[in-house]
Amino acid sequence: MKTDLAVINEDVPIRSAVILIADAHVLGVPVVDRRGRLVGALSASDIVQAAAERAEAGEAAELLSDTRVSDIMSTPARTIAPDADVRDAAREMRHRDVHRLFVVHGDDLLGVISTSDIVRAVADGTV
Repeated sequence: MKTDLAVINEDVPIRSAVILIADAHVLGVPVVDRRGRLVGALSASDIVQAAAERAEAGEAAELLSDTRVSDIMSTPARTIAPDADVRDAAREMRHRDVHRLFVVHGDDLLGVISTSDIVRAVADGTV
């Protein structure tokens, strides 16, 4: 599990989200509301899909200038409890067809477990 997360607010323009994702060297980030509560997730795939849809409509330039994170984020954010084991996380990712699960305790975002973490655990023999 990674605990040092890049987090983005739902009201931020997509332009800022693209920069954050690139600078953090991640493929997705948790999205929070003004009170810091987890409300969704934004992935590189969400951005690519939105760009493709807008390109088909002749509105690709508007994606970076007029679109907010909340307009294209995935909701709800897929979560898992901190006491879940790696197998539980792997099953949940497979069932939900997602690449990351946010680890939460109540309203507190504690971290993220990704498919890379699962692969690492298998390779290390800790599963």
